Amino acid sequence: MNKTSLFLILFFILLFSCTDYNQQQGKSVFRYNEAANITTLDPAFAKDQTVIWAVNQLFNGLIQLDDRMEILPAIAKSWNISASGVEYVFHLRSDVFFHDDPSFAKGIGRRVVADDFVFSFQRIIDPKVASPGSWLFNNISRSKEIAPFEALDDTTLIIHLEQPFPPFLRLLSMQYCSVIPKEAIRFYGNDFRRNPVGTGPFRFKMWQEGVKLVLLKNPDYFEFENGHRLPFLDAVAITFVPDKQSAFLEFVKGNLDLMSGIDPTYKDELLTKEGKLQPKYSSRIELITQSYLNTEYLGFMVDPASHAMQESIPAKEIRKAINLAFDRKKMIRYLRNNIGFPGCQGITPNGLPSFDSNLIFYDYNPGKAKQLLASIGYPEGRGLPAITLTSTSDYLDICKYIQHQVSSVGIDLKIEIAPAAAVKEMKSEAKLPFFRASWIADYPDAENYLSLFYSKNFCPRGPNYTHFSNPEFDRLYETAMSTVNDSIRFSYYREMEKIMMEEAPVVILYYDQVLRFVQKNVHGVGSNAMNLLTLKRVRKSA
Repeated sequence: MNKTSLFLILFFILLFSCTDYNQQQGKSVFRYNEAANITTLDPAFAKDQTVIWAVNQLFNGLIQLDDRMEILPAIAKSWNISASGVEYVFHLRSDVFFHDDPSFAKGIGRRVVADDFVFSFQRIIDPKVASPGSWLFNNISRSKEIAPFEALDDTTLIIHLEQPFPPFLRLLSMQYCSVIPKEAIRFYGNDFRRNPVGTGPFRFKMWQEGVKLVLLKNPDYFEFENGHRLPFLDAVAITFVPDKQSAFLEFVKGNLDLMSGIDPTYKDELLTKEGKLQPKYSSRIELITQSYLNTEYLGFMVDPASHAMQESIPAKEIRKAINLAFDRKKMIRYLRNNIGFPGCQGITPNGLPSFDSNLIFYDYNPGKAKQLLASIGYPEGRGLPAITLTSTSDYLDICKYIQHQVSSVGIDLKIEIAPAAAVKEMKSEAKLPFFRASWIADYPDAENYLSLFYSKNFCPRGPNYTHFSNPEFDRLYETAMSTVNDSIRFSYYREMEKIMMEEAPVVILYYDQVLRFVQKNVHGVGSNAMNLLTLKRVRKSA
């Protein structure tokens, strides 16, 4: 036995020992592993999914989203939006308390009031805090006469915007917007990151960084279900084993209750080619799948004035030919075990209410791709310069598949592999003529995707990495942002999709799926298009 194997065995003995919170007699403990480490438990820095999942158990905000991405009350029991769309008035519950903590007098958590949200939101936009979530409040009132956040009394909070922004309420569901007590910030200072104090269904117990995080049931949590106070679990135990194969083996042995996503090393062991659970696991494991608000795509730089590489930009006909020259359905079936949906529609993924499955922009049609090339003087691709696609190694198989397929219509596609950090930097600096990218929704509204093509969002200031610019698209975008009615706004979204996809600054690859593998004795895990983990309604049977 080599040293690495011995270390892993000893490590797992420590992690899954019955002397810790995993196996307390008569206690129900939910266990999952994070291959990527958690860097903070401060919601102001809840940028990565690993942090978001943990923070979601510890904190609450004004509102929350259910598994259908519909807005529900949380600490705010109701709200009103002015006809102008710039004033939001929230009426707060009076039975929400912060967790008991030494930062409070006598260690007893106090009641949450509207001023706590003013403090929490002001902290998010404080440049000294440097929260990555500060952009959420870019549209707050800048007037000297009107404060952006106002506590009218203990249970009434008012937020004033500079301009109407219909998705704003959904932005407030993000974990950045969790309420925190000023006492804890003053008491712990920068160490609040590892001493979180919230209002959530679970409270902080212990965190050995890189090894284990334990959360315990909050006995005073304010939400009920069918007359029973939430949560149902007694504790949550999170381990941080970086080796995904080792974590998979622990899950199969029943030492973990949940495994999210799937790694190529065990993809075929768990899933059939059709994306179903392998029959040998069906008696012990449940597979939960659904649409994920993540669009994987290839992007072209389409603005020569901003193109630092000064390379020629492929004509629209060439961009459309690439869109038509590869079979997305085969790609999903053979390279991803049918995980995901072929990207034949626009940038808006399956799972959002404005998604229209009837809007098919590009399906496999190599004949039409050849016609497009011939129409601009490249019959069978003759004379067409090679095109370089930059990607990370994680997507090399997909890039090679596309390379092989487009070669059949005469397109010479070169692949350049670079580290993820380098790709991200070059993409934000407009130095890549053709690149692989993805966009995971920050909030469940198609605006979050369409903003990638709004001309005022050119990178590095904004997320428009292709530097796409179209006056009619911009006009529709601005009109949609002043339209409160969802159905009318969605119609504008679809018109924007048509304009953008006709110009083809992107090649949509696929819309991703949430995959959750859960032990059969665990109930109520659920799933949602944001892939947010909510454990307050989870139960475990013996």
